[in-house]
Amino acid sequence: MSFRDDSTSGDDGLRKPLLHTGSWYRMGSRQSSMMGSSAQILRESISIYLCVLIVALGPIQLGFTCGYSNPTQSDISSDLGLTISEFSVFGSLANVGAMVGAIASGQISEYIGRKGTLMIASIPNIIGWLAVSFATDVSFLYMGRLLEGFGVGIISFVVPVYIAEISPKNMRGVLGSINQLSVTVGIMLVYLLGLFVSWRVLAVIGMLPCMILIPGLFFVPESPRWLAKNGLNEDFETSLQVLRGFDTDISLEVNEIKKSVRSSTKKVTIHFSELKRRRYYYPLLVGIGLLALQQLSGVNGVLFYSSNIFKSAGISSNKAATFGIGAIQVIVTGISALLVDKAGRRLLLFISSTVMTVSSFLVAMAFFLKEFTPEKWHSFFAILALVGLVVLVMAFGVGLGSIPWIIMSEILPVSIKSLGGSVATLANWFSAWLVTMTANLLLTWSKGGFSLSLSIYILYTHTMLGVTLKTVHLAGTFAIYALVSAFTVVFVRLWVPETKGKTLEEIQQSFK
Repeated sequence: MSFRDDSTSGDDGLRKPLLHTGSWYRMGSRQSSMMGSSAQILRESISIYLCVLIVALGPIQLGFTCGYSNPTQSDISSDLGLTISEFSVFGSLANVGAMVGAIASGQISEYIGRKGTLMIASIPNIIGWLAVSFATDVSFLYMGRLLEGFGVGIISFVVPVYIAEISPKNMRGVLGSINQLSVTVGIMLVYLLGLFVSWRVLAVIGMLPCMILIPGLFFVPESPRWLAKNGLNEDFETSLQVLRGFDTDISLEVNEIKKSVRSSTKKVTIHFSELKRRRYYYPLLVGIGLLALQQLSGVNGVLFYSSNIFKSAGISSNKAATFGIGAIQVIVTGISALLVDKAGRRLLLFISSTVMTVSSFLVAMAFFLKEFTPEKWHSFFAILALVGLVVLVMAFGVGLGSIPWIIMSEILPVSIKSLGGSVATLANWFSAWLVTMTANLLLTWSKGGFSLSLSIYILYTHTMLGVTLKTVHLAGTFAIYALVSAFTVVFVRLWVPETKGKTLEEIQQSFK
């Protein structure tokens, strides 16, 4: 679609957002001059945070959905008579639904806006949780899980894009990190509540984030960049003014966004042959690579089924230990959010993947040496492996957990953001499906005590590589994982650009 400037008359042909910017924003603008100075400063300072916190209900829903299978496995399997394979299908169907949602997310958000897309994504989530809560057999469980997955698949793309598009350049990192922080909060909440309530009540509670999100969307503006791209210039400037504060001069940012949108929308169609141009293929490969490597880290395998892992390890309070892992994730991700705009994206990613490489190698060495030492040393190497696992989870939270989503939302050009973002999100959820589908099955096949049960979550790596599990030594498993993490270090060092302190327009200009 071509860009429409202010001289365009009439509204014919202009794409309208599903949730139109409310008149209360304009009313607020007119009344701002009558407000006291202290009240005005407060309103300006909280406007952007309020918008981000409202849409952050979406990632909380995502985390709740991802973590639901962990504390509920034994109860659901007992009540409905599910086999291990049936529950593994139930756990992985959220990722199947999310892949479908990821494919649709880009086009939906382009046609009806970011807010309207989040509204649509909330509806199947609510229906899905209702289906799970009232399920009497696997059919309702599967249907509900698919619907939940479809909703969170859309949310996982739209929320980071929306946050990146409304954030000022000096705050985009910390605000973008709230996306992953909210995911970890959702996971921690489902772990905590799973200690006290039944799986059916937990499913009812799972509806709440989206039920609050729907009315909350009426109190946030549409993405100004989406409005500008679709020629809604009056709404675009109003939205940007609300986000920056009514007394802020936005003329420079308005001109930058208009210039960027005008140049990116001169051609409606991007032909496949044009993807060979650096301005398109480079950001696309970086976005897809980071989001795929994030899931191939294997962390989700232990997060989704850690209760069974701890139970196999002989820890009686396995659900409490699982909540501890979730709490660690929240704390570390919160620290990362505070650092990302100061230290930069590349540095945190480099540190994160480097520490993950070292911790994986540490676990590999623990299992290798265990085979060649007396039995009295076995408990020591088991503890060493456990420490390596905890360090792995912490290192993931520092960088690889949140920053890939931030970078994906920053570097994709406007002209391919819907398609490129959908493909990158699809790659992320496909990798997640491989993990969740195989991790629980492999865990139940483990009969070898602590060391095997602790490490089994990572064996999905070999399933994907086609390696015969019976011939794989545990040390080799973690050695291969360390190599994957080492590749992430190289990938970040050679190909990931630093985006700290740059506007989205400056970032995309750097690829030309």
